[in-house]
Amino acid sequence: MSNQKKAEDTLQATDSNALIEAKIENLKQLEQLGVNPFPYRFDVTHHAGELQKKYEGLADGEVTEDKVTVAGRVMSNRNSGMFIDLRDASGKIQIFSHKEHVSPELLAQMKHYDIGDIIGVTGIVRRTPRGELTINTEKVEMLCKSIRPLPEKHSGLKDVEIKYRKRYLDLIMSEESRETFRQRSRIIAFVRQYLVDEGFMEVETPMLHVIPGGTSAKPFLTHHNALDMPLYMRIAPELYLKRLVVGGFDRVFEINRNFRNEGISIKHNPEFTALEVYQAYADYTDMMKLSEGIIEGAARATHGGDSVVTFGDNKIDMKGPWPRKTMTELVKEKTGIDFLQVTNVAEAAEKAKAAGVHVQTTATWGEIVEAVFADKVEDTLIQPVFVTDIPKDVMPLAKTHPTNALLTESFEIYINGWEIGPAFSELNDPFDQRARFARQMEARELGNEEAQILDEDFVESLEYGMPPTGGLGIGIDRLVMLLTNAHSIRDVIAFPTLRPAAK
Repeated sequence: MSNQKKAEDTLQATDSNALIEAKIENLKQLEQLGVNPFPYRFDVTHHAGELQKKYEGLADGEVTEDKVTVAGRVMSNRNSGMFIDLRDASGKIQIFSHKEHVSPELLAQMKHYDIGDIIGVTGIVRRTPRGELTINTEKVEMLCKSIRPLPEKHSGLKDVEIKYRKRYLDLIMSEESRETFRQRSRIIAFVRQYLVDEGFMEVETPMLHVIPGGTSAKPFLTHHNALDMPLYMRIAPELYLKRLVVGGFDRVFEINRNFRNEGISIKHNPEFTALEVYQAYADYTDMMKLSEGIIEGAARATHGGDSVVTFGDNKIDMKGPWPRKTMTELVKEKTGIDFLQVTNVAEAAEKAKAAGVHVQTTATWGEIVEAVFADKVEDTLIQPVFVTDIPKDVMPLAKTHPTNALLTESFEIYINGWEIGPAFSELNDPFDQRARFARQMEARELGNEEAQILDEDFVESLEYGMPPTGGLGIGIDRLVMLLTNAHSIRDVIAFPTLRPAAK
């Protein structure tokens, strides 16, 4: 099928308008001039950002003898192609094409170039008298003819729905969005290297689970046809990672995709990226030090060595050490309720109700404490803090606190009023673990779809012996949000989950 026929089919299959028709006409004209508007490859010698840096000292009006070849997208086109702003992945550079340097045949082709086209250019580097770094064109080649018009340059992509549904348009038009995803890559690269330098081994665990486990969440269910069995998308890798610790790997981590069949909000997406780390012969205090190192280091790596980041109106200092406060202590500070003295479930529920917090009739003591904390305390925790000693009812995989059997040796990191991740001294007593799972199964029978399921194989692995272990989880998406001043998780996930577009 010819490119012209493909273009005509594209036009018929999309909303017809004058701009698309004009672009289709330019494509036809190029083909008539013998130009293939969709060639196979192109050799690039330099990138725009690299040239901007290399020639930052070039004086206004100065012309070099340096010949370079660049490629990128046409973002503006003035005087029938005489002046083009070309942007590649690294930045922007001006292209100048004049009849003194370019053949009449090429000038004729360039009259049919449009904003959005991808072109390759070879020429000499100079700086214009007005100070614009420019390439004087000697040769230009069409690399991909665009058919659809880009959003208007100055208004940009204002429709948030389109921004998330058509991320490629957002990235074309917004340097801010491009930088957010560059920063995300830097953050993940830093975290990975930090852990490797600390002696941790990166591993991979299954994304399809026979039994969903590792946290309390509702999973996505799928079906394996060949085995004719149900499978669950991973809600957390924890139980598999701890099996590796049982097997003798003392320090492991995974940067993983998890899937939870829960609500969507500015902080929640059904699939998300998390870090999980396990260190043998460590406890939750070791995980505190590790957390501070990872998060402070990531902040410095993305903010020019500074530990202070800006989020909205807040200046947040990631420098450790961070304060440590128990969950019950924080609740008491905000509400006056000392739940350590109110351990009867019915009485605790009444206290919560009196404080204006709704709790489920089936809620346990720990769930009541957590609900009051979430309602009255979370939003106030702007600077980094470790919220420690989480109730056992909501931490079924953590060791019991040595001084209070209602609590666990655990913490949750809070920054900007958000939970960034939990950590704890891992439960390695197989008898206690089985009993905890049994209570979770009872909760499921009472209607709690997020309660955990008994994983017999995991309990069996503990029976072979797992050393004392500290475990840590950090939500990568939320960390990226904090470090890039992004106020929605959709801004840091390239392709977030959305409802189907209305027809």
